[in-house]
Amino acid sequence: MSTTDSAHADASDPAPKLFALEVLKGRLVRIDPGSGETTIISSELAEAPDGIVIDRENFRALITQMGQPDHAPAPGEEPPFTTRNGSVVAVDLNTGTLAEVVRRGTFTTGKQIARNPADGRIYWADREGRAIYRCEADGSNVTPMVETADRGPNSSEEECVGVAVDAENKMLYWTIKGPADGGKGRILRAGLEIPSGSTAANREDYEIIAAELPEVIDLDLDLDAGVLYWTDRGVGPLGNSLNRARIPAAGKTITAPTVLETGFHEAIGLALDLPSGLAYVSDLSGEIRAVDLTRGTSRTVTVLEGAATGIALG
Repeated sequence: MSTTDSAHADASDPAPKLFALEVLKGRLVRIDPGSGETTIISSELAEAPDGIVIDRENFRALITQMGQPDHAPAPGEEPPFTTRNGSVVAVDLNTGTLAEVVRRGTFTTGKQIARNPADGRIYWADREGRAIYRCEADGSNVTPMVETADRGPNSSEEECVGVAVDAENKMLYWTIKGPADGGKGRILRAGLEIPSGSTAANREDYEIIAAELPEVIDLDLDLDAGVLYWTDRGVGPLGNSLNRARIPAAGKTITAPTVLETGFHEAIGLALDLPSGLAYVSDLSGEIRAVDLTRGTSRTVTVLEGAATGIALG
């Protein structure tokens, strides 16, 4: 593996590239999935970048930032992010130029981000803000789609982390991770639009499709196969894992999920390369692994210098 600094990505290169975020170093890196060679696209993500999705039409990465933490963390712990200073930014993949998409302070703590390719709308999870948001491609019309505050037994069981969009069936999926290693993680879904007469805070059209997961984090969908994938950073036989299950019919829940791979060090990011039969998973040790979706085996693609959060293919 080698690492180079570059503010220029080759838009004409047809080979898929993996993009990953280094949260502590504030970096966006491009990774060659075959060789593991990494190229730094930007080192200017100074406010804890977490979620990433690639806008292929405009050759940019859309990235959520958690913002500045409230204070330095205690040894061995993550810092708190309760101040409303999250943002969504775009990084031009040709030049590395950074641009604000959703103004800093519009929400609290940005986590996974997704994009609806049909209309370009952007969706993201706000962990401490306990919500799922949507905006237009240019960052305008920021709208809460789900607000979970005061709808759970405590705030840690209301924190939204993962998000995925099923544009075909007009459904929105999200995760609530629950307390650390608490076995209270859930996967939920609702319509892509808030029902008439309802608000993000009181809508009742949502379903809990999985519960009592160790600490579920990011989501991805294989709509052709009708399969949902997710990472989990919790403990136990189902934790620190990549998982999949059939997407249940309306009114049903997930049954018999498959644990595809384990042994991650706080699994976070997830990106599917379905034509190649692979899933890429990042973790807080900085390791990026490619998991064979047929065999369930994995290989290390690269190990970044710092903790890795979101990843995306582009």
